[in-house]
Amino acid sequence: MSRLHEPRRVVVVGGGIAGLASAALLAHEGHTVTLLEKRDELGGRVGSYERDGFRFDTGASWYLMPEVFDHFFALLGTTTREQLDLTVLEPSYRVFFEGYDEHLDVHPDEQRNLKTFEALEPGAGRRLEEYLDSADDAYTMALDRFLYTAFESPGSLVHPSILRRSPRLARLLTRSLESHVAARFEDPRLRQVLGYPAVFLGSSPDRAPSMYHLMSRMDLGDRVLYPLGGFTRLIEAVEGLARDRGASLHTGATVTGIVTTADRRPAVEAVTYRDAEGEHTVAADVVVGAADLHHLETELLPRHLQTHPERSWRSRTPGPGAVLALLGVEGELPALPHHSLFFTRDWKQNFRDVFGPEPRVPDPASVYVCKPSATDPTVAPPGHENLFLLVPVPADVTIGAGGDEGAGDPAVEKAADAAIDMVGSWADVPDLRDRVVVRRTIGPADFARKFNAWQGGALGLEHTLRQSAFLRPGNASSKVDGLYYAGATTVPGVGLPMCLISAELVLKRLRGDRSAGPLPVEGAGAA
Repeated sequence: MSRLHEPRRVVVVGGGIAGLASAALLAHEGHTVTLLEKRDELGGRVGSYERDGFRFDTGASWYLMPEVFDHFFALLGTTTREQLDLTVLEPSYRVFFEGYDEHLDVHPDEQRNLKTFEALEPGAGRRLEEYLDSADDAYTMALDRFLYTAFESPGSLVHPSILRRSPRLARLLTRSLESHVAARFEDPRLRQVLGYPAVFLGSSPDRAPSMYHLMSRMDLGDRVLYPLGGFTRLIEAVEGLARDRGASLHTGATVTGIVTTADRRPAVEAVTYRDAEGEHTVAADVVVGAADLHHLETELLPRHLQTHPERSWRSRTPGPGAVLALLGVEGELPALPHHSLFFTRDWKQNFRDVFGPEPRVPDPASVYVCKPSATDPTVAPPGHENLFLLVPVPADVTIGAGGDEGAGDPAVEKAADAAIDMVGSWADVPDLRDRVVVRRTIGPADFARKFNAWQGGALGLEHTLRQSAFLRPGNASSKVDGLYYAGATTVPGVGLPMCLISAELVLKRLRGDRSAGPLPVEGAGAA
């Protein structure tokens, strides 16, 4: 067996979804894998919190791009169906608009969505159909050519399928999503529905390239799913697969440094970490940094070995921060389905507040609300509802941290109160705040402390043109052999599917595979 393919000692830094996925894939490949996570539980941002009969997902809550999950599980010789119990949400989500009495429902049925658009703006149904055809083409091209590559080979960018689309691609990459949508739709509500997916990318409609209109293929043109038991079930499934394949997973283990050889071209040699028993060193032929890239580079490596030193971050932009409110509510909330979006009228000001030159917590702020108890009876006691509120705010640790029962920092609690009052008013639940029996808030400072998140960002690097595809930080160190990266701060980007793909990209690196598409699956059935 060649050196390229012989088993190696791998240390994975970080036990979030990207780290767990990396551990599972590399252990399945036959490598000896040790994962080190500083917190006492695995999952990273895809966390879970339980109190008084309520269980809250504290991170991801949208299950999109199901084919990515299917492919990941197939690489491990299993299926999504064996690992998760998925249900289709109906409606996919509901949108409330400031200044309008009627909400808008998006359904897991493209034809119904076309009729919804047509009812609000004559001709919009046909234009949405064209828009979704374009989104589907862009999505397919992304899966085939852009998402499953680390851009090691320049040839991946001159494939005939890309060259054939080059004039259109140039327009999609140099025009904002906001402009792309505005050229096709007049009604402000439709523009908001089509522009909001930029937030999933850690950006805003006026900053994200219109290439990302492909995101609408995932909700308006496909189904939104939910894993019963919550997203903690995904973490449990991937953790279980990693352990079953032989990976050794350690919590309460804070990595303190990456040790390299003294060669002219250094290579990883070991990782040092600290736990309750003291300081330790674990030998490594390969290190997969699945934690925040800024932390990995600027804190765990000496200056002369940093591919991404502090000065390189001055020209980069984080995605938004977030104020989260986890609420256990007495009684029913029939106006709220599983997912709801509350959009303020002054859309542009909202995004300027988050991403502009003078950032501040928006007031009023658009709000995302998840009510998993609409679908999953295990997340709340009988007669109660489970609410997760997310307010996008600047990535700024000075906004503060959250706490229990209103004990968080003032700016965090003020933003949470405003969001609760907005939801109560718009969804016709005037006593919502009085019905809250469990309350926990989370702020940007919590993301920085718990996850070493750069500037307290909630997602990862923003998806602007300069931080997408081959312009995004790559997944291998340019100065240390055997040091690779996975997660939301490297290619391909933010979100659960992207993190799973980032783990596969590390596997491709170790195999020496420079192909642009997903790895072939051997002997796996359909998901």
